Amino acid sequence: MRRALPWVGLMALVVGLDQLTKRWASTAFQDEPLHVIPNVLEFTYGENTGAAWSMFTDGGSVLALVATVVVVLIVVALTRERATFEAVALALIGGGAAGNLVDRVTRGPGLADGAVIDWIRFTFIDFPVFNIADTSITFAVVVLLVGVIRQPTSQHES
Repeated sequence: MRRALPWVGLMALVVGLDQLTKRWASTAFQDEPLHVIPNVLEFTYGENTGAAWSMFTDGGSVLALVATVVVVLIVVALTRERATFEAVALALIGGGAAGNLVDRVTRGPGLADGAVIDWIRFTFIDFPVFNIADTSITFAVVVLLVGVIRQPTSQHES
């Protein structure tokens, strides 16, 4: 478990930053969005009971269960030795999953049926509104791709 501590710390940092920014968005942008870069980026307020692109609308309980399993499996995986880029990516995915899980558990009338707060919106393309947790998961995919591409060829073959 000791091996996992720094990575669990990174997960907690992602969750904390995600929750702080969602709280900020819920008070600052409910009435009117902030146009950070006109026609490119705005901060707004939205609630999502499903996943990206309105998939699994009202499927929050199932998504919460999946997120819980993912977070537990990632913590277990982080107890094993692995390449740093893999540990960073796993921690970012775990933190993102846990950040949205907090919303699902704390923001609904029942257990795990709350809506996730989304607040970052690109206005120049048709793209879902998202949050820091979503960004963390996306960045983790980039870290994994770069890490795999940069690994020596002999490690790819084994």
